[in-house]
Amino acid sequence: MAANRTEAGQVVSDVAQAEGGTTKGSKSAQMQSELTKQRNFEEVSANVGSMLDTSPGSITKEDAQAIHRAETRASGGQQPPSGSITSQAQHEAAVNEGTSSTRTTAAPLDSNTQSQLDRQANYEDVASKVGGKLVNEPGNVTKKEADLLHSREQRAFGVTEKGGLASQTQHQAAENEGATTTRSTAAPTNPNVQSQLDRQANYEDVASKVGSKLANDPEHINKEEADLLHSREQRAFGHTEKGGLAAQAQHQAAANQKA
Repeated sequence: MAANRTEAGQVVSDVAQAEGGTTKGSKSAQMQSELTKQRNFEEVSANVGSMLDTSPGSITKEDAQAIHRAETRASGGQQPPSGSITSQAQHEAAVNEGTSSTRTTAAPLDSNTQSQLDRQANYEDVASKVGGKLVNEPGNVTKKEADLLHSREQRAFGVTEKGGLASQTQHQAAENEGATTTRSTAAPTNPNVQSQLDRQANYEDVASKVGSKLANDPEHINKEEADLLHSREQRAFGHTEKGGLAAQAQHQAAANQKA
């Protein structure tokens, strides 16, 4: 494996020299980006694979999200197939989050665990279809598809990854909806498209922080944070999802105020 990585790095270096240096958008820059994604996946995969073998009960939702992100990026947006290391990690994380007593093969899954697995399966189903379209037919990605993927990811993992598949899809859908002429690399982004992308970025920034706090420190969620997240989601998507992250944050903030 190390030899293959060295050879791949040498190929990138040779291409960069032939191009007169690595510049943004060059072939060597693209090759380096892909190589970095593959190496990152290999490293995360080795760590999670070791945990699956030796201590599956210690795998967390964060571990599953990390391997999912790494594998998706390394495969060019394609979703990990059933039975992959990502799928195994997501299953173990859901079991661990539900109840440790459900890990035996013969025992039925806890209802909360099954619900989490169902949400992940729903996300993976949409992600597989939209991810394939994003790679092969980016000009046909629609806002409806992007919003559905965003909703499924948020429900499955509690947050949407900044720069992840849902974010990329929303970016592409915004471009498609704004003006087809903006798809050229050299063309400036339509102002309406840029405004929508800015609103989505603002939402994702707040969602990442509040989502993490909701998962790790829920008793300190306050009304101001919940209201800000609700406002950013409304501005970014024109509505707030029933039972989504903003709704969860507002519910938790209300409970904290009463405590």
